[in-house]
Amino acid sequence: MNEDSDRDARRRAEELARAFLARVWGGAASELDAIDELMTEDYLITSAGRTVRGRAAFKDWVREFRRVLPEARNEVLDVFASADGERVVSRWICSGRNNGIFGLPPDDRPVSFSGIAIWRVRDGR
Repeated sequence: MNEDSDRDARRRAEELARAFLARVWGGAASELDAIDELMTEDYLITSAGRTVRGRAAFKDWVREFRRVLPEARNEVLDVFASADGERVVSRWICSGRNNGIFGLPPDDRPVSFSGIAIWRVRDGR
């Protein structure tokens, strides 16, 4: 690859991650259909020791997450990609109201936590 194509690959990977964060996690409602558009069918996520495989299971996981964290919002702090665009890292802060998130007793209090996600990009997803 040349420098221009590397730059384009990085840019596309970063745009993909930002679209995912905005559409799936960004506001009061998730665009669950965006998962089909942005993720591979064999998508795999490991979060808090749990592995979720595939888009359908991930949609269920997002629904449950939204249930235990009503009014969830995601503030993106950083997004950057490897030179070849195959890996993307994001750093974010998620906040909402506690309805049992992380196994805590539901108390409707505001909660906030930060995280880092590392993705592999394949076939533009």
